[in-house]
Amino acid sequence: MKLRWLLLSLISILLLSSPVKANPNTNQVDSADSGSGNQSDLQLPELKFIPPTPSSDFLAPSVPKYTGIVPLGREISELQTPIKALIARYRFLTPGIYFMDLQTGDYLNINGGQAFSAASTIKYPILIALFQGIDAGRIKLSETLIMQRKHVTGGSGDMQYQRVGTKISLLETVTKMMTISDNTATNMIIDRLGGKANLNQRFRTWGLQSTVIYNMLGDFNGTNKTSAKDLVRLSALIANNQLISDISRSQVLGMMNRCHNRSLLPSGLGYGASIAHKTGTLRFVLGDAGIIETPSGKRYLAGIFVRRPNNDERATAFIRQVSQMVYGYFEQPKVSHLP
Repeated sequence: MKLRWLLLSLISILLLSSPVKANPNTNQVDSADSGSGNQSDLQLPELKFIPPTPSSDFLAPSVPKYTGIVPLGREISELQTPIKALIARYRFLTPGIYFMDLQTGDYLNINGGQAFSAASTIKYPILIALFQGIDAGRIKLSETLIMQRKHVTGGSGDMQYQRVGTKISLLETVTKMMTISDNTATNMIIDRLGGKANLNQRFRTWGLQSTVIYNMLGDFNGTNKTSAKDLVRLSALIANNQLISDISRSQVLGMMNRCHNRSLLPSGLGYGASIAHKTGTLRFVLGDAGIIETPSGKRYLAGIFVRRPNNDERATAFIRQVSQMVYGYFEQPKVSHLP
């Protein structure tokens, strides 16, 4: 037994110590102690040079994009200190703030991605979904809607006082939704668009991360959600023709310019500024979001929410002061540092 083991060991050593060399004239391998005619049956694959394909990532520097079209600029540090000082004075409020310069992509973000109860600001993305349907030819502003019992709800708006079965044009319904924030009109629009699930799917395709409709209006317990950053993203997409046509955008901004509630973001703007926006009010939250143009032509996007104690009017004052600070920054004459 030991002898057999010894013989096997010697044979293994001899095989391992035998060098292998490549024949320069063939892709076959020769054993070092074989004749030139005794080639091995082992065939190596033919080698081909494949030049590397340059990735587009190396052809140009990658610039982060906020919506796929707006280059994300720098964070506006000049506004961080005064607004954080204001937040410290209103420590009983919980804000979510996001503003963006539409031209440069410079932005202010203080809890901007935090989800808040949307209140009536949820009507803003609903409006855009409606006009996408109009652009696609599936919906017409001239068509007639019928107010059903399931649509009728309290809160803002006057359609709740009309009798069930009232016929009203889609144009008038959506106008009431955006100008006087009519909750009953909103429920009729949600139904026309196929319901909550269809709208939530649409919001996700737009990249809105926190915007969800859980309940029909009025959602007095604040279950429907959005964020300041989501609504600024929506404004950026609209301003850059990513979601709706030019004609639809003009109609959308026209409706939003006529929003009756002027106590929040508009109250902090200077004379000659314009704002297309949508507000939201519940006893425990205030919100406002939209597109602002200053007299000098500067355009910037705004989104702000404030969670507050029960109906605390100081939240209104806080939003007005934030709006004043941001407007002052964007509209103030910029000093050139060039010699």
